[in-house]
Amino acid sequence: MSTRHLFAATAAAVVGGFGPATPAAAHASARSAAVDPYTMTTGRLVGSVAALVALAGVIVGALALARAARRIGNGTGRRGALVALGAGLAGMVTGGLVVAAAEGGPGTGYGIVGGFVALAIGLVAAVLGWLALARSRRTV
Repeated sequence: MSTRHLFAATAAAVVGGFGPATPAAAHASARSAAVDPYTMTTGRLVGSVAALVALAGVIVGALALARAARRIGNGTGRRGALVALGAGLAGMVTGGLVVAAAEGGPGTGYGIVGGFVALAIGLVAAVLGWLALARSRRTV
């Protein structure tokens, strides 16, 4: 039971007594309000930001991997590899938190789709960062 449901049940029990109010509060909290598909809720915003951070990690990781493999530009790509690894892990952690906190499926406004996208893209960014880091160590 989430804290929001616990507070609703407690408030209903205090207002109406412990008899018939508790099942009514449980039934009222079980219903989910419909959310418009274009409404930007907090869950959707956090999931989208996590996915964008992970996507930036993929881009930086790909550039760092190319730099480490071909010696393009200055350096070995170690800094970009670390940034990609950090962005991928941040995207995965934030996406995992969004998925864990979601109380409904896709379309409910909790951002579960963005959370799963952030998990997948964050994993790709972390792997690219790890590969670029391994190559930068090997070529130095």
